[in-house]
Amino acid sequence: MLRTLLRRRKKALSSEDVTVADQPQVRRAVTAAALGNTMEWFDFGVYAYLAGTMGKIFFPTSSPGAQVVSTFATFAAAFLVRPLGGLVFGPLGDRIGRQKVLAATMIMMAASTFAVGFLPSYASVGFLAPLLLLVCRLVQGFSTGGEYAGATTYIAEYAPDKRRGFLGSWLDFGTFVGYALGSGLVTVLTLTLGPQGLEDWGWRIPFFIAGPLGLIGLYMRLKLEETPAFKKEAAYAASEAGAAEDGAAADPHDEAAATGRGHLKEIFTRHWHAVLICMGLVLLYNVTNYMVTSYLPTCMTVTLGEDDTTAQLLVLGTMLLVVLTITTVGHTSDRWGRRPVFLAGSVALVALAIPAFLLIREGGILLPAVGCAVLGLLLVCFAGTAASTLPALFPTRLRYGALSIAFNISVSLFGGTTPLFTSALVEATGNDMVPAYYLMVAGVIGFVSTLFLHETAGKPLRGSGPMVETADEADRLVARSRTAAGRQARDLWIRLRHPWEHRPPRDHRD
Repeated sequence: MLRTLLRRRKKALSSEDVTVADQPQVRRAVTAAALGNTMEWFDFGVYAYLAGTMGKIFFPTSSPGAQVVSTFATFAAAFLVRPLGGLVFGPLGDRIGRQKVLAATMIMMAASTFAVGFLPSYASVGFLAPLLLLVCRLVQGFSTGGEYAGATTYIAEYAPDKRRGFLGSWLDFGTFVGYALGSGLVTVLTLTLGPQGLEDWGWRIPFFIAGPLGLIGLYMRLKLEETPAFKKEAAYAASEAGAAEDGAAADPHDEAAATGRGHLKEIFTRHWHAVLICMGLVLLYNVTNYMVTSYLPTCMTVTLGEDDTTAQLLVLGTMLLVVLTITTVGHTSDRWGRRPVFLAGSVALVALAIPAFLLIREGGILLPAVGCAVLGLLLVCFAGTAASTLPALFPTRLRYGALSIAFNISVSLFGGTTPLFTSALVEATGNDMVPAYYLMVAGVIGFVSTLFLHETAGKPLRGSGPMVETADEADRLVARSRTAAGRQARDLWIRLRHPWEHRPPRDHRD
């Protein structure tokens, strides 16, 4: 009797606890999620490369430096509403499902980006032009508040535990492919149309392309199924609701979790440590990301006086380097762990930020190219591991909401404002090394956050059972779990029956 109770105390896995990944569905999930990020960052790449041009179109009465600051202020405004989008879309994704919310965010992103191409210039309608640009950016920001967190959650809940790093890295692969496509298109337009042609009408072309891209992404997301983890959580919530209707005593905490009530309170009271870790890692990743992708092109042209085409090609080459290495970093994190990759990247960022910017400001091609490559390799350390690390911080029933809130608060305060703060500080101080100092601070914060991060590589997500690739792997996992549970129960039984035989030796000084 006692032995039976002890065995139940450490329950072994059953076949129902282990989920076997549907490989075709995994590939569709990764592709559809990555395409949404491609769409989002196509817009960011276009906006970053057109910052100088759009400053002339929408803020023509300002000085060149003030035009850049004004353009980046409009860019940063979109990030101020991202937490609001996270508050709306995140908890909604935990209640109605990840797939439905991701389809909605895709529609909003595509429509708002497409609309920018139709905006009139300041010369045509005056102050209404930058106001309309601001409205479009706010809609983009609101929709992206639920995009990245939802996409990372979706991929993480579909990926086998041992390959989550590799499959998650494809999400940010889509990010930098989108940026490279957007920035590459602007570079081609600059070469073919010239600065004047780009300013007259050519700047609209990249935004028009966003419409068809969005329709393709929407079609793919509508074809997706809900994640296995969410289905199991929804079934559990339904059973809890049924028990409550039948008059059975239900735990108030479980009832609130099943209906979605009390999620925000629980996130900030029971999971505040995970929220802080998430914000620190997101700060590290996004400050580096926006420094390279959004600020660096303008830094080299406006601040350092580089030729537009040279600066654009250098940053484009950096993005291609990230694209070529990001899945390798994701695969490496599956083997070595997430913490070692983040720790190494944080230390390297603090050590190499100043040398990288010293090389960039030397001028020419070779030395700036080396400096840009250093920043790209630092960025890929965080980009290749973020999508697999962040969702693992939170349990399934509030993963989308908690990640949306923590991610977007950090991005809004520190990531999206990086181009604005950096350009304003450089303008105010005249010190073109400010970006390097900014990166060093981000590296220190990221290092401290990583010290408190628990390793999750190869382990199931919180609140979910194991996810494996094949049925044979599931059978082996269940068998090992039963064997381990039996041994623990046997050892505990022996200790209870013969406690004097298993006491540690007394210290000779006692």
